Amino acid sequence: MQKKPIKEAIVLKNNVMISLTSIQRQYGEENKAELLTKATVSKSGGQDVISYEDTSATGFEGSITTITVNGSRSASIIREGTANSVLSLEIGRKHFCQYGTPYGNMQIGVYTHAISNELAKKGRLYLKYTLDLNSSYLSDNEIIMTINQA
Repeated sequence: MQKKPIKEAIVLKNNVMISLTSIQRQYGEENKAELLTKATVSKSGGQDVISYEDTSATGFEGSITTITVNGSRSASIIREGTANSVLSLEIGRKHFCQYGTPYGNMQIGVYTHAISNELAKKGRLYLKYTLDLNSSYLSDNEIIMTINQA
């Protein structure tokens, strides 16, 4: 009789503080938003999962954002609540994703330039990607997240 493989345990950390910096560059202008908030961090199936409540600092107050990272190969950013969106990021590939706004849903293109997942070693995550709408450039974006115990 073969033994079933043991599933990786889900490690859940509550009351973790994250520092999140979001940088958006568009036509020579740079907008930077910074957020320090409590988050939940877990690991499931080899993926890191970070979930936090957005605030007015990010412009998405009333939404919950969940970032799921698969090593340094791919990631997803799912926002649910007052704003709804699903962004899929995969190095060197363009994905078409749904992005909800108060005026309706849009389909945007997401091209990922970099994913650096050092959550296990240094508590740091870096994402860099470009957004377009109907193949017209929207912005270059960076997310820098640092996780610390509260």
